[in-house]
Amino acid sequence: MDYVSALVPPVVMAVFFIGLIVTIVKSQGGDRKAKEDAAVDAAIARAEAARQQDATTA
Repeated sequence: MDYVSALVPPVVMAVFFIGLIVTIVKSQGGDRKAKEDAAVDAAIARAEAARQQDATTA
């Protein structure tokens, strides 16, 4: 029975990890992709504007 108690934690972790990967893959693309892309583009634009502002004031 010791081998069962030794194998349970890795098996449980593997199941949760596979579930995480499946969730990540399923959430890519679709309706949410445009919203996520827009959020990333906005963050990049803000960072670029802040960098340019710092360059002009320095």
